[in-house]
Amino acid sequence: MTVGPTLRCLRDDLRLPVPSAALPLDQVEHPLLAKASEQFADPDTPHERIRAIDDVILFKVKVRRWRGAVHCDAAEADVPVWLVSAGIREDGSADDFYAALEQQCRTARQRYNASHDRPLTTDTHSQHLLPDTDDHERYRVEFATRFALRLNKAIVDLVLGSLRDGHEHALDMAGFRLGVQVRADDGHETYVAIRITGSVPPNITAVILHRVPGGAPEAWFPESSLPERELMPAEQVWSNLMDPKEAARLLENDD
Repeated sequence: MTVGPTLRCLRDDLRLPVPSAALPLDQVEHPLLAKASEQFADPDTPHERIRAIDDVILFKVKVRRWRGAVHCDAAEADVPVWLVSAGIREDGSADDFYAALEQQCRTARQRYNASHDRPLTTDTHSQHLLPDTDDHERYRVEFATRFALRLNKAIVDLVLGSLRDGHEHALDMAGFRLGVQVRADDGHETYVAIRITGSVPPNITAVILHRVPGGAPEAWFPESSLPERELMPAEQVWSNLMDPKEAARLLENDD
């Protein structure tokens, strides 16, 4: 399990710039993030709770002079554990970061109660530290970016493998299986076939076909069967002519 910082924590506490979505926030290089990811890698590892914060569950993470607060949201199982606050322990002080965090959340509670008819019954209010809409949107963008990068590499690898031996090469992606076969006929034309097995939204099919090297995007043709058999349920096959120059380029770059 990885640990990523909230955008507020990244900018304000760690004083780091927000990278492009090509770099997931859980891969940002910082000793506190590295320690947090190590500490939360095993879900069975016990963690020390910040007892002074009583409105949500936050855990301590420490490395050298860095101190942090980590939040795990059981309702959001598909997102990383979040580093929601961070700071540096001052010389001569054991846990001043956590004392300051407690005071910050007590002050936030006072402000909340002063502006709401129904006061909080907890001693602290730390909702301002937790991941918000921007954090979750960033995570979704990162997920889509990671998928696109993995898909690009997978398609090129599958096409290249089939170019070498003429057989279908396939691998499992998230929720579907992707297969590629490249064949040359007697007329020296090179055909590429894409097989997608599984329930995928139509836009994913278009994304896959668009990324196949050497195939004209507008020339893909849906096949109703395979040479050896009929299509199975949740299986689709598309074919196209492959640009021989692109095929040659792929093989040359692989040498």
